Amino acid sequence: MKKFVKVVFIILFVLILSAIIGVAFYVSANYIKARALSLDTEALSSPYTAIQVFDSENKPIKEDNEVNKAFAKLSSLSENTKNAFISIEDKEFYKHKGVNYKRIAKAILNNIKARGLKEGASTITQQLIKNTQLSSEKTFARKIKEIALAQKLEANFNKDQILELYLNAIYFGNNCYGIESASNYYFSKEAKALTVEEASLLAGLIKSPAKYSPIKNYDNALKRRNLVLSEMYSDGKLATDEYNKAMQSKIQLNINTQKKNKLNSYCQASIDEAESILGLPAKQIALKGYKIYTYQNQQKQEALDSALTAKELDCDYGGIVINNQKHCVEAYSGKSNYKILEAKRQPGSCIKPILVYAPALNEDIIYPCSQLLDEKTTISDYSPKNVGNVYHGYVSAREALSKSMNIPAVKVLSYLGIDKGKAYAEQMGIEFDQQDNSYTLALGGMTYGVNILKLAGAYSTLANGGKFASPRFVAFITDKNGKLVYVNKPAEKQVLRQDSSYLVTDMLRTCAKSGTAKKLNSLEMDIASKTGTVGKSNSKLNLDAWNVSYTKDQTCGVWLGNLDNTPISYAGGNQPTEIVKQYFTAIKDTSVFQVPSTIVERDIDQTELNENHRVVLANIYMPERYKHKELFSTLNLPNDISDKFTTLEKLNLTSVVEDNNAIITLNSKSYITYDFIIDGKIIKQISGKEGEQIITLPLNKHKQTVEIAYYYTLDPTISSSESITLIKSKTTQKAYSDKWFI
Repeated sequence: MKKFVKVVFIILFVLILSAIIGVAFYVSANYIKARALSLDTEALSSPYTAIQVFDSENKPIKEDNEVNKAFAKLSSLSENTKNAFISIEDKEFYKHKGVNYKRIAKAILNNIKARGLKEGASTITQQLIKNTQLSSEKTFARKIKEIALAQKLEANFNKDQILELYLNAIYFGNNCYGIESASNYYFSKEAKALTVEEASLLAGLIKSPAKYSPIKNYDNALKRRNLVLSEMYSDGKLATDEYNKAMQSKIQLNINTQKKNKLNSYCQASIDEAESILGLPAKQIALKGYKIYTYQNQQKQEALDSALTAKELDCDYGGIVINNQKHCVEAYSGKSNYKILEAKRQPGSCIKPILVYAPALNEDIIYPCSQLLDEKTTISDYSPKNVGNVYHGYVSAREALSKSMNIPAVKVLSYLGIDKGKAYAEQMGIEFDQQDNSYTLALGGMTYGVNILKLAGAYSTLANGGKFASPRFVAFITDKNGKLVYVNKPAEKQVLRQDSSYLVTDMLRTCAKSGTAKKLNSLEMDIASKTGTVGKSNSKLNLDAWNVSYTKDQTCGVWLGNLDNTPISYAGGNQPTEIVKQYFTAIKDTSVFQVPSTIVERDIDQTELNENHRVVLANIYMPERYKHKELFSTLNLPNDISDKFTTLEKLNLTSVVEDNNAIITLNSKSYITYDFIIDGKIIKQISGKEGEQIITLPLNKHKQTVEIAYYYTLDPTISSSESITLIKSKTTQKAYSDKWFI
């Protein structure tokens, strides 16, 4: 046994030693290669760069594509500003030679304890290298390059030069590269005028511009700013009085309104997408001379811009136009202090076609004409409510969707299943959080929500016969020599059957004609639409207002709201729908939805639908007035055929004798005529009436026979009759029942 343990120990020792030697060899080889790399000094020091972006006709897009136009000299910055960055990012900056090995060792140990990459160890020098010389890929080889180039940088530049270059290269969010740009955007002032509170906010922001955004995540930003102040204080860079005063202050922003709209331009969205494609920050894209060719359609962009600015909107907004077949963004515009495409908002009822109705049609659970009971209900401890707490009884799925009723949507999701509904929506580009597992999803109740690009992209699936591919801004990218480095090739997949897509589209046509999007009714085009409104609790104001509309060729989505959650007075069926209407009025889309071969029109028995809420096909004998034409998929046709106008059911009636009168209660049908006959004469006739009828007939004899002849009003040849015998009471004071015979 001891010998076996010894052998195992030796084998483990050899394996561990081999692994260590292998890692050492790998590191050494990559380090030698990295040392041979040269520094791109232009990327380090260029104060002004611009990115060339082109539209669908390869014409330059006339927008401000500048990166790092403003440059701050280190000598102009206050000591507090410099110290804020050094205290939070690299306390040993003026002591190390590019790499802090003690910090790296400590970070490795902490990451091992945390069982994950919780802590980084990059110095300011390394961060400058990462932001100006390397791609954003997270690999061990890239880290080795970063270390080698950081050492080379330290050998060629002094510390103040490195700090100056660093402060002018780092990203502060909202398209701000460099401290001058950030100071101008967030505080409308030059960087040399920053207070200690403002400098600390910016220093805290760079770790994660989205997470610590003072615009979107105020509490996170405040905690991070205070952490910077605490580090400065512990480093002896702040006096006690100055520290206490700064810690007690609130964040005071003064957003530069001249710049904020550029955050949400088509050009900026294209640059952001190119950063993701190339794995490079915008400054490197500019310096390396990459050219970005997009799908922007100038006519549609101008129409969208005009529609969005036709009326002064006192809120943030965004609009987008997607080419359904090409899966590309042809127009985009927005206004906010924050990038709208990086934000997620609750979609409200706009999620219903994507998560509920289209999947339910595809799973053959409902027809557009299926009857759904709109009433107060509770499903799995969830009690949804309709707007205004108004309920409509039985309604068709078509009406429920077009008028955006909540209860039917929740019920259909319960038939479908939450997981299945989410699976369909995910295939159409909608992302869910792990906590999104309740029936509130049917009404758009998501943990985080969606952005307008994702939502409009999902709707383009319905317009494109059930085929989805993520819509893109960038068509292709070339390097400075004109060589192609990227070409967009949409990965299209069939999510829904063509017939299912067409049926939900036809339901949304109804929404555009007579539903919540009826403002589009005057448009002379084949259009489908859905609105969504997200209310604010205990308030008549709202948080989000949506309209997503589409033709065969294009999808237009509009969102109104505020990314800081300031309430708005708009609703989906009003201003967003008006904007969509103005856009399509300018474009004059003549495309028409194509009817798939698997879609058929069939007559159903309207009487059975009204009486028993069942969808059954009409028989050949049924008169036209009792039929109703509906669309179906040939893959999901009703199985039952109505037997009306072929036979007559027995009468449903009761009677009592009271004060020498026969009181007969009849459950009548509107399409049947009932003749009440005594002694060969018609005493009473009921025709065209639905539901309970009470008929009073005088009794002339002690024992009276009443014949009821009944027949289809439109086809009297199909008839039947029944008789009842009633006995007159001996006293007029006493009434009795059940004394009749058939």
